[in-house]
Amino acid sequence: MVKITRVSTRHGDKGETRLADLSRVTKTDPRIKAVGSVSEANAWLGLARAAKPPSSDLLERLQQELFDLGADLAMPMGDPATDSALRVSANQVVALEAESSQISQALPPLDSFVLPGGNEAAARLHLAATVLRRAELDAWVAAESHGLDQPGGFSSRALQYLNRISDLIFLLARQAAGDNEVLWDSSRQA
Repeated sequence: MVKITRVSTRHGDKGETRLADLSRVTKTDPRIKAVGSVSEANAWLGLARAAKPPSSDLLERLQQELFDLGADLAMPMGDPATDSALRVSANQVVALEAESSQISQALPPLDSFVLPGGNEAAARLHLAATVLRRAELDAWVAAESHGLDQPGGFSSRALQYLNRISDLIFLLARQAAGDNEVLWDSSRQA
């Protein structure tokens, strides 16, 4: 169980912070940017849930999983054979794929690009999907710096999860927009 007794520790006043393994890194380390982007996406999902989309229960689960993902990204990998840290599981990635497939089948096929909007919940979900795509890019930059599936690096499954969840949130935005979905009109060009 986590017990937080103080939010302000003053340890960051010199431009450093601690990772989950208590090692110190600069606040400009690409790993910290990736963790921050995941945290930002989680906040946007919370804002989307406040608009009460049909997927509110699923979004709550995804918020919990994004917190786990942040913990995964904040913990440098140990020896892959013995690493026991909280990590994104293969089952979580598979679940995202299955949910995406199910939702996609219920949506009309696209014949154009989707413009963010449609209604408040859909617009918020589109924004969350965009932030998740940025979080994935940030995580890839950090993985290039720290390595992938090796000690000190990142779990490749965490990056797979980020890729799949942004797709799922995009589909949930489409679902939330319903008949109000706005498509790009290529014929408007001058």
